[in-house]
Amino acid sequence: MAEAARGLAARGHEVDLLTTCAKSHYSWSNEFPAGTFVDGGVTVRRFATVAARSRLVAAQLEQRVQRGEALDAGEEVAWVNGRFRVPDLYLHLMARSRELDAIVLSPYLFWSTIYGAQVVPERTIVMPCLHDEPYAWLDIVSSTLSDVAGAWFLSEPEHQLAHRVAPGLAPRHAVVGAAVAVPASYDPAGFRSRHGLGRPFVLYAGRREEGKGWRRLLASFSAAVVAHDLPFDLVTCGVGAVDVPGGLADRVVDLGYLEEDELPHAFAAAEALLQPSRNESFSRTVMEAWLAGTPVIADAAGEVVAWHCERSGGGLTYADELELGECLAFVADAPKAASALAERGRRYVLAHYTWETVLDAMEASLDGLVGGERS
Repeated sequence: MAEAARGLAARGHEVDLLTTCAKSHYSWSNEFPAGTFVDGGVTVRRFATVAARSRLVAAQLEQRVQRGEALDAGEEVAWVNGRFRVPDLYLHLMARSRELDAIVLSPYLFWSTIYGAQVVPERTIVMPCLHDEPYAWLDIVSSTLSDVAGAWFLSEPEHQLAHRVAPGLAPRHAVVGAAVAVPASYDPAGFRSRHGLGRPFVLYAGRREEGKGWRRLLASFSAAVVAHDLPFDLVTCGVGAVDVPGGLADRVVDLGYLEEDELPHAFAAAEALLQPSRNESFSRTVMEAWLAGTPVIADAAGEVVAWHCERSGGGLTYADELELGECLAFVADAPKAASALAERGRRYVLAHYTWETVLDAMEASLDGLVGGERS
């Protein structure tokens, strides 16, 4: 959202970006100071989060949601309030509601979106970043997506999921996509040298957690290494505990959190990007890998990523650990063919996911909303 805000501001729109003082989506504790500053032509306003009144009740509700249990209306409201609240942000929206042409809220499952959508729903767009997960099927999510004026989706599978989640989906909705900046250059050799990576490697970049498929990937990679005598290490960067099994200790390299300007070189240095996550609405890392000339190997059960791979012709998908092994063996044995896959992926990203294309789609949607509201 921050990048989109700066892009729209550069096109002459007056944009405020409202966010929290939190840095971690695990704790939601206030690590940044509250206040207002200007960044890239955008006025950024940070508001403090407020913790749940009862962490025990919040934890119990969270467990029930994750198990797919039905909650009544009151319990759903309690669940929304159980992670964090941002009352000052809500009050700011209320105070300025009459002067705002449009409010865009993202992602779908947080207090700031659920409550913010109620301020002026007739001028609100939700960019849900929706996954097929238990949270998405709560009634309060369906009503939010139905009661606002519009919705922006990052991919066609996400759009179709939204229709299933919210049969009364907001009438003004569109697949606007997401944009990925194109680096000016790549330094794969320098990246390997800086991080002491002497062996060829495949890369996982993202949160190391169950919902992103990290543990499944470790198990499948271990089996593939044994079955095919693969030359690759698995290099990972991101947040979350790595928890490498003992048998993989010498084949998994954790680089921890990489600064943003170092990431493009990581993608370029890898022999392939592994994307095991089934919970994606877009998958920026897939696009960044293709831009860097690196092929993608993705879990076929991830509907969005599989759609990108099929639509672009730039990636391989696997259904189980045997197929993952075959995909990795293909990359090892046929590097020219793997490079050709990546080139198709790069053309796909440049055709669909540049800032010019995405901002055009956002502006068209905003023009329709604001024009319809004023007419």
